[in-house]
Amino acid sequence: MCSSITLLFALWLTPVFGSSQSNTTGCHIIHPPRDGGIRYRGLTLSQVKAVEVLPVDYEIEFVCRGELEISGPKVRKCQRNGTWTDMDKPSRCLHTCSRMHLKLENGRADVREMGRVPMEGTSVQFACDPGFLLVGSSHSLCTKSGKWDHPKPICQGKRALHVGALFPMSGGWPGGQACQPAAQMALEDVNNRRDILPEYELRLIHHDSQCDPGQATRYLYELLYNDPIKIMLMPGCSSVSTLVAEAARMWHLIVLSYGSSSPALSNRQRFPTFFRTHPSATLHNPTRVQLFKKWGWTKIATIQQTTEVFTSTLDDLEERVKEAGIEITFRQSFFSDPVIPVKNLKRQDARIIVGLFYETEARKVFCEVYKERLFGKKYVWFLIGWYADNWFKIPDPAINCTVEEMTQAVEGHVTTEIVMLNPENTRGISNMTSQEFMEKLEKRLGENPEMTGGLQEAPLAYDAIWALALALNKTAYELSKKGKRLEDFNYNNKMISEEIYRAMNSSSFDGVSGHVVFDASGSRMAWTLIEQLQGGVYKKIGYYDSTKDNLSWYNNDKWIGGSPPADHTKVIITFRYVSQKLFISISVLAGLGILLGFVCLSFNIYNSHVRYIQNSQPHLNDMTAAGCILSLAAVFPLGLDGRHIETWHFPLVCQARLWLLGLGFSLAYGSMFTKIWWIHTAFTKKEDKKERRKLSQTLEPWKLYTTVSLLLGLDVITLGIWQIVDPLQRSIEEFTKEEPRGDLDVLILPQLEHCSSLKMNTWLGIVYGSKGLLLLLGIFLAYETKSVSTEKINDHRAVGMAIYNVAVLCLITAPVTMILSSQQDASFAFSSLAIVFSAYITLVVLFVPKMRRLITRGEWQSEQQDTLKTGSSTNNNEEEKSRLLERENQELGRIIAEKEERVMELRQQLRSRRRPSVPARENCSDNHFPNSSGAVSSLYQPGLPLARCLVAEGGDKLGRNSCDGSRVHLLYK
Repeated sequence: MCSSITLLFALWLTPVFGSSQSNTTGCHIIHPPRDGGIRYRGLTLSQVKAVEVLPVDYEIEFVCRGELEISGPKVRKCQRNGTWTDMDKPSRCLHTCSRMHLKLENGRADVREMGRVPMEGTSVQFACDPGFLLVGSSHSLCTKSGKWDHPKPICQGKRALHVGALFPMSGGWPGGQACQPAAQMALEDVNNRRDILPEYELRLIHHDSQCDPGQATRYLYELLYNDPIKIMLMPGCSSVSTLVAEAARMWHLIVLSYGSSSPALSNRQRFPTFFRTHPSATLHNPTRVQLFKKWGWTKIATIQQTTEVFTSTLDDLEERVKEAGIEITFRQSFFSDPVIPVKNLKRQDARIIVGLFYETEARKVFCEVYKERLFGKKYVWFLIGWYADNWFKIPDPAINCTVEEMTQAVEGHVTTEIVMLNPENTRGISNMTSQEFMEKLEKRLGENPEMTGGLQEAPLAYDAIWALALALNKTAYELSKKGKRLEDFNYNNKMISEEIYRAMNSSSFDGVSGHVVFDASGSRMAWTLIEQLQGGVYKKIGYYDSTKDNLSWYNNDKWIGGSPPADHTKVIITFRYVSQKLFISISVLAGLGILLGFVCLSFNIYNSHVRYIQNSQPHLNDMTAAGCILSLAAVFPLGLDGRHIETWHFPLVCQARLWLLGLGFSLAYGSMFTKIWWIHTAFTKKEDKKERRKLSQTLEPWKLYTTVSLLLGLDVITLGIWQIVDPLQRSIEEFTKEEPRGDLDVLILPQLEHCSSLKMNTWLGIVYGSKGLLLLLGIFLAYETKSVSTEKINDHRAVGMAIYNVAVLCLITAPVTMILSSQQDASFAFSSLAIVFSAYITLVVLFVPKMRRLITRGEWQSEQQDTLKTGSSTNNNEEEKSRLLERENQELGRIIAEKEERVMELRQQLRSRRRPSVPARENCSDNHFPNSSGAVSSLYQPGLPLARCLVAEGGDKLGRNSCDGSRVHLLYK
């Protein structure tokens, strides 16, 4: 039969594959896959070798050797276009793997890239059913050798960990209605995770506490004394949590609450093992402090209802604001009637007020706020955010304010509210967004989920299960290092309890309620929603994340006054500066005085060779001019203040004032004082007139310069020690606050800059005391020498006049400027004008007469001519009189010498007679005449022979009598 078929097929092929090769319709023979072959239907091997093209619609089949299995198309068919079907898909011969890996007991195996049988490249993913633990690899791959790279895993049952929970399904807060389903959702999600507690299954054993501590006590007893052992407890409302947390430490149990907000639960000494995903009521306080900082407030006031929750919250706020440098200036509380506390807030000028009270009391408070006008652009109120949105519009028989009045009183207040649902659309640890969680929960709750109790707290219950699971997962890892397991826990095992505590305390993850982290007291750190009442409607203005200290701000806050009000009456600091006009005017006078000083100094130096100038001690006059210039230069720094210079320049200006004025005074006044001092020393002694004439003739200028240098040196030493030990610095004098015009909530605080040091009064006492004594002594010396005339210092009367003026001005100015130091314009004007007038008077009195004399009389020219003729420069009246007196003195000396010889002869005669003879007295003065080696001073009548006054008077004394006429000084050698 086969041979006949083959023959027929060969005959059929003859016309196609005969000797003629012109007809090429069909497909060329293709190569078989490796380790395989091709089965040609109806052809023998010899025929296949002879054939190159197979006809259209002819099919070939790939076969593999041994246990290999074909991968890819097994049959291909020749197409009319001359190609085989599925040529883009290669056919290969591969090893196969066991089919046992394709099934998993108590689990499932997901196969990828498998053909008819598992072969090389086929992969399998394994997963166990809920309640079972996968032991082994979760995947396996078929290799080239026909074996799986991992052995088949098995699914073992998980060990159960039990959590005891109390959900208030009824009672004062039926929060368990939504929190229990949320917790069950979290258990399912956690148990399905293979990276969290892979060997364990969390199971929840719960009861209805009815938010009643009595019921909670019964159920707590059942949970603790009935099997199985509970590894953790989860109570709900605050009253139940207080009971459970206080008792749980005796059983070494960790307590995790999802609905407790009482600040009392933050007491770590009383509740050492307590944690909560519901934030404490005190969590509002970090947000409030952050807002106080944002708006620049440092003073706040508080008013609270007298309850434990508000008192503890306010105590916490007081500690936090103190750490932030903010002061609670006034704290008020009330039980039921807020009338007096609100009036006290008004009386104390409270501006930023934090109110802690329930909604019904809030209406009472703000009715009184309206009556006391404690609202508007100057005030900001901070309230709790869990009031109803229209709480101020609800009719209340306890108040006598209208809705319009209440609306006006509450406008602009700020509220803070704990965020219990993550506002950001991000996926957390559960791989769900907050919106997806709420949608899933609402489906589970059924119809009207918004009416379900505890819906807002449901995200907190969901995240509580996740926090519990993550803490147990971390604990299991830590226990494995010690050879322990979670199932080893019992109520006496403190070590495992401490490990769970440490793991819970370090929790940090992103849940559907936001970022979950616990503070040192075990309380949840969560976001806070910030809202502001704008136009009677609450508007979100920001969020605050206390865990990251991050304030998300919308910049849509609105204020009645256009900006946040001040926390107290704002004080604006203004500096009082010297009047610009006054400063410029006096500076011009000082500048002209400096110019005059340089003119006088140049004049004095240029004419220093003139005898008249030489007799005025020109170098001392140069010092006087230089001192005046320095004193006038001190006027400029005296008028410089914060308007012209920077703050750090002020000490330099203070130094400039002190040194310029001090050195200028020492040079100018010291040089004049030296002249008067020398004249007084030389000419006002009433004894030893012979010696003072010698002093007047032998004046040595270096002594004068030494005196001036001594005065200047003392000043330099005093000022130097002052500036080294206690340098001058910038100080501020504050004045009484002033109210500006208009309805401005500000006060103006004038301030004035001064140069001062720590011991300013001591230094001023030293300087003023020494200078004052010098001024008084100068006045005295000038008065004593007013009638003295001397050739060596011919301008001492002008010097005395200058000393009078300088001393009087300085003695008046010093105390007056101290009195007027708080009046910048008057103080500057008085002190600077005193300096200007003193300098002007000194320069004019000392130098202008010299200029006038030399200019009007041309004495510098006649001086030069007299010098060429006589070798001297004496051409004034006083010098001429001096020469005449010298010639007369010589003549008188000659006469006196003759008379002395006559006297000696008379004495000899008297001795020879041994009997005294009294000569007659005739018109002789009372003055004694010394011997011929001294000087003679006599009063005589002009025209009367001098011999008549020289009559011997007993013994060796000269006769005395009074002679009429003027006193003449006779000097001879």
